[in-house]
Amino acid sequence: MTVSVFDCYANTVADLIHTHSPKRQPLLVGLDGRCTSGKTTFAHVLEARLHCPVIHMDHFFLRPHMRTPERLATPGGNVDHERFLEEVMVPLRKGQAITYRPFDCHTLDFRTPITVPHADVILVEGTYALCPALREYYDLRLFLTVDPDIQLRRIEARNGAGGLEAFRSKWIPLEEKYFHACRPWEGGDLIVDTTSLW
Repeated sequence: MTVSVFDCYANTVADLIHTHSPKRQPLLVGLDGRCTSGKTTFAHVLEARLHCPVIHMDHFFLRPHMRTPERLATPGGNVDHERFLEEVMVPLRKGQAITYRPFDCHTLDFRTPITVPHADVILVEGTYALCPALREYYDLRLFLTVDPDIQLRRIEARNGAGGLEAFRSKWIPLEEKYFHACRPWEGGDLIVDTTSLW
């Protein structure tokens, strides 16, 4: 895949921002979608096109002590939205500078804190970005999707056969539970099916 497949959609987002009249600053854009639909690549394209910082939902995976059966049974519960609200959303909406602690799901520890520079537009990227606890904080909402069979092919190409099984047995069911219950694409400003894009 090349980033050029997203150029026209980046232009659409730029137009949406240009015509949007935000009642608050910064303007917050939420980008949600299925794994391998191209969220991170699209986020990089938007970052370059809009000169905006990107905050990744992957930095807010649940810490081990939070991964209870009850929590994981809740649609959208597979992300630490409480910490995201406390460290990112609420300070942003108060006009404060933000520094947050990215959680590393490989080392199971926090990495060096990240300070988000002041900007007119800030993009939040990743599955669960538009979960109910966060949805109303955004000014624009974007959603990417992909055909399930193509999704599995992309995962295997990216993560290998072992990675594919982990996604098929654990991560995709959690995501699909969230999508089915919360329907984060509804009311979205831009919805893109990337199945045929690469």
